[in-house]
Amino acid sequence: MLFKQLFEPDSSTYSYLIACPETGECAIIDPVLDTVERDLGVLQSLGLKLTYTIDTHIHADHLSGARRLKAMSGSKIAYPAIDELPCVDIGLEEGTAFKIGKIELQPLFTPGHTDHHHAYLIHTPVHQMLFSGDALMIDGVGRTDFQSGDSKTLYNSIQQKFFTLPDETLVYPCHDYEHRQISTIGQEKKRNKHIGEKSLEEFIEIMDGLNLPYPRKIDFAVPGNQQCGECPENIPEEYRGPCEKYDQGH
Repeated sequence: MLFKQLFEPDSSTYSYLIACPETGECAIIDPVLDTVERDLGVLQSLGLKLTYTIDTHIHADHLSGARRLKAMSGSKIAYPAIDELPCVDIGLEEGTAFKIGKIELQPLFTPGHTDHHHAYLIHTPVHQMLFSGDALMIDGVGRTDFQSGDSKTLYNSIQQKFFTLPDETLVYPCHDYEHRQISTIGQEKKRNKHIGEKSLEEFIEIMDGLNLPYPRKIDFAVPGNQQCGECPENIPEEYRGPCEKYDQGH
């Protein structure tokens, strides 16, 4: 399996390129509109053509690159089926493996950050790789104060779906704001200040006390991502750069 971790600095978003060397099929998990050209350049340098884009959930902090990548490369858009987005080509759901060539990606329904959030698990001969989206981060978790988020639900998702995985499972989050790239399930169980070794009551108290600022892109990112990364009309001028750069076919 070919693998690359890619970073978009404005939203501190990690995207993940996964490719099957035997078939040439490849996917990008959680692509960002701002870095579409860079990502296609990486694919070209590796002699790959994008087959799929895969999102973990409807993001509130950036516009997905799924729609634009489909327009430029012919890739198919995969999203959690439960979202029932009209722009999606392939619906993903827990219990049904999704194949990228000979690589099997296992969707995990992990609501709590959003009500339809999914993470993705890949078993390799060497280790397991968990793409945890915004549910579990490095020494943190995703917010639960918007988009139908719920702290109890997130706690149960992490405890029942993630923390039951082997401790050596590698954790690749959708975001990190402190220049960290990777963690493990064992590390998060012991050291995560929000949920590691915390009771449900302690976790809810922590989440209720975060007092985080209103997400600066949510008002256009959510409706845009309900269309797989379409640029809505209400984008403030300061964030219009990627939309003006990429003609989305309007």
